[in-house]
Amino acid sequence: MLSRLPRVATLQARNASAIASQEPSAPSMKTAVPGPKSKQLREQMDPIHQTASVRMFVDFEKSFGNYIVDADGNTMLDIYTQISSLPLGYNHPDLVKAAADPKFITSLVSRPALGSFPRTDFPSGISHALTSIAPKGLKAVQTMLCGTSANENAIKQAFIWYMAQRRGGAPPDAAHLESCMVQQKPGTPSLSVLGFQGSFHGRSLCMLSVTRSKAIHKVDIPALDWPIAKFPRYKYPLKDNKEYNDAQDRECLKDVEEKIQEWKKKDNDVAAIIVEPIQAEGGDHYGSPQFFQGLRDITKKNGVVFIVDEVQTGGGATGDVWAHAHWNLSSPPDIVTFSKKLLTGGYYYADHLKVKEGYRIYNTWCGDPTKLYLLEKVVEVIQRDNLIEKTKSVGEKFQKALAELQASHSSKLSQARGRGTFAAIDLPTSALRDKLVDTAIANGLHCGGCGDKTLRFRPALIFGEKHLEIAFDILDKSVKQI
Repeated sequence: MLSRLPRVATLQARNASAIASQEPSAPSMKTAVPGPKSKQLREQMDPIHQTASVRMFVDFEKSFGNYIVDADGNTMLDIYTQISSLPLGYNHPDLVKAAADPKFITSLVSRPALGSFPRTDFPSGISHALTSIAPKGLKAVQTMLCGTSANENAIKQAFIWYMAQRRGGAPPDAAHLESCMVQQKPGTPSLSVLGFQGSFHGRSLCMLSVTRSKAIHKVDIPALDWPIAKFPRYKYPLKDNKEYNDAQDRECLKDVEEKIQEWKKKDNDVAAIIVEPIQAEGGDHYGSPQFFQGLRDITKKNGVVFIVDEVQTGGGATGDVWAHAHWNLSSPPDIVTFSKKLLTGGYYYADHLKVKEGYRIYNTWCGDPTKLYLLEKVVEVIQRDNLIEKTKSVGEKFQKALAELQASHSSKLSQARGRGTFAAIDLPTSALRDKLVDTAIANGLHCGGCGDKTLRFRPALIFGEKHLEIAFDILDKSVKQI
């Protein structure tokens, strides 16, 4: 084994060098963003498709590595990466090669309905792409199309298990089957899912009842009567605010327990709790390992399914494939959902939650085998090039640089925080945050906000020290300009 180490190191260096040779050496801006071509394309699309959220049109053929190129030829260092969804940046050579595989092509042109007619190589694909990186204590996995559908079906699976427990483990009987068709009890029970203030779990009708990050996501949409618990709002740096932050943990855990009892009295049992390791869309709010251990204890005590939403945090940016691995839980979560950097949607679940009847967790596609092919290669590259360890190392420098940036602009920046390269910093107002985003983009750094006034950082796993230096030079310049 030791004799192979020099060869592995050589391969890592060669792969890094290959990407570096094709990447731009620095950002290059030709027009404002959006530029004339992006504006023209938006006008062309506007009569036939929604464009209100379109920032710019991207030339994906020219984008490479850590750099995104827009329709007007503007080349930007990208630390937003398609809303945190590119594990290896743009057009990674290994993924381009994998996409030329005949199996990838046949999956693409004859897309299988995986719930009923999976490919012959689907079991091995699951094993290589997903079982190989399964969270500790979980091995069973269900593929889905995206993060929203993963969360939605995870909640369904939790409800199915919860009702089975009420029946002593028995399947639905005639009374349940008949009454559900007219949406009456016992087949249509009153059950709820506890979510948290500031959370984001998706935009489907069900998920909006546990999504509470921005009003624009929820307005005009009917919601289920589900409890909303407090989530910690820490002060940073953590080491200087331990007493306050510990009190936040206690207050929030007390609120969770009270909400569970309150909804039980309403005959609307909390069957599941769903929580993000980091409330990413809601403003990068963190919980401590002690807080999450407290949540696990509460779910165990009350027979509640514990769902951890790792749609944005899963995939390596926090210094581990799974952000919840940093909690050192006494027992694993019951369900861990994923998507984004893991390319396909889906969720891992504990053995006791397995659904025995067909078609209860189901849709036509149940995911996409082409994404499994790519994810298998992503996992291989991450391991081959030691990318999680590198991200952990770069992340330490990233956190230090972020703290130094805050110290240099203390009147404009506060609450620097993060784990690995998954990081954020706050500005005094949403308007100033938005101005910084626009200014940084104009200077060649593609970034994005979250929450009310937060600038978030979501670089790819191939983000290195040279990219770090460029990013913070641009950030420093941009903060001075706002």
